[in-house]
Amino acid sequence: MVLSRFWLVIFISSIVFVVFSLFSGDSYTIDHILNGKKDDPILITEKYIDQIPAFIKDSIILAPDQVMIVDVDKSNADTTYVFKNKTVKIYSGVQKSDGLLATCKSSLVDIIIPLIAYLAFFCGLMELLIISGVSGKLAKVLSPVFVKVFPSIPKNHPSISYMTLNFAANFLGLDSAATPFGLKAMESLQELNPDKDRASDAQIMFLCLHASGLTLIATSIIGYRAAAGSTNPADVMLPCIITSFIGTIAAFIIVGIKQKINFKSASLVLGLITLIGAIIGLLLYVNQLDLIGKNYFTSNLSGLILLAIIGFTLIYAFRKEKLFAEAKTTVFDAFVVGANNGVKTGVTIFPYVLGMLAAISLFRNSGLFDIISNGLAFVFSNFGVNKQIIDALPVALLRPFSSAGSRGFLIDSMNTFGADSLTGRLSSIFQCSAESTFYVIAVYFGSVNIKDTRYALGAMLIIDLICVITAIFVATWFF
Repeated sequence: MVLSRFWLVIFISSIVFVVFSLFSGDSYTIDHILNGKKDDPILITEKYIDQIPAFIKDSIILAPDQVMIVDVDKSNADTTYVFKNKTVKIYSGVQKSDGLLATCKSSLVDIIIPLIAYLAFFCGLMELLIISGVSGKLAKVLSPVFVKVFPSIPKNHPSISYMTLNFAANFLGLDSAATPFGLKAMESLQELNPDKDRASDAQIMFLCLHASGLTLIATSIIGYRAAAGSTNPADVMLPCIITSFIGTIAAFIIVGIKQKINFKSASLVLGLITLIGAIIGLLLYVNQLDLIGKNYFTSNLSGLILLAIIGFTLIYAFRKEKLFAEAKTTVFDAFVVGANNGVKTGVTIFPYVLGMLAAISLFRNSGLFDIISNGLAFVFSNFGVNKQIIDALPVALLRPFSSAGSRGFLIDSMNTFGADSLTGRLSSIFQCSAESTFYVIAVYFGSVNIKDTRYALGAMLIIDLICVITAIFVATWFF
């Protein structure tokens, strides 16, 4: 219900604002909001050639293609005059994201189709893990900890192994693997859910922990920083880990209090200590490497672990062929069955993703997001907040709505202010230490047709806020 109302508010308020801007004269056209593409120039007005300044008129007429560009500025879009069919169209600024109709297309072509491919592959592997017995053994080993975090889940339940693989993939920055494992976990948890239309406690806890974004190897962030010319692209690793770890602990505490979980459990404390120890150990190892060593290690660790998981799954399945024969199938046929299930899941979640991304597209292109962002920046500046922090806030504000959008702001902030500036580094931490909350809710709850998400959205937004505040403190402390 909360998500539905929020979606309606975004959509309706954006439409009202677009119409108001058009008739008040603030906007010249709404075509770009519907049909435009990201980074396309925005048409701001159209005039007859006699209505424009003489020096511009002369330059346009003399130009071979009858196009003139003025106000060349690397940090802003140029103003472009295009003379065609007796009128001069004037463009200024660029579109922040794809228009509504373009988003509908790209959500299928650029998001769902690749996601279906990932789902098919990893769901195929998971089918092998199930039949070969690996998932059951993994669930048995981790049950003492998981049943404390998820009291409603029986010991040795398959969802435990799926959640473990999801957390591990997130931990290593393997987004393409994390989503299939996570969706499989949601399906497994849905089997235990007595009210199929309403999110269970276990599903909410899992999703909040997933969305808190605990990441050890921020491979993509390091890559963006390297491309932007950072002298030490991996220097945000530790701040990212600290921020995302605090976000994860906050998620566990916030949801745990709501669900009345026993925080004093010995197995829970032991599991937490083990996790902290693993993080510290890896950090100590990485910190003693030189720059090239850090880049080499971070760029290869995640990939090697992913290949190890795939290789282990296939080899173990080969060794347990008897189990597949008993199930009246083969290893390859079982993989195909799992892959087919992954495809079906991808088709199921498409409408949820489409609806959410369409609303976000309209929200961004309408100008409402800019008004909110600029308003917050004004408020923070009056409170004496460092301007470098304010310049990074658009990444934090957009991150819950759109990963691609916030990534665009991240790259822009590094190009504008420098990858090694406080703004560039803080933007990197913002991008790394949280998830796209609305996208995650739409995909994960949509995959199991949950209609009532209960307090999941509110909890996740609070966690996002905690991550933002933590990132600011950590960044100013380190840099």
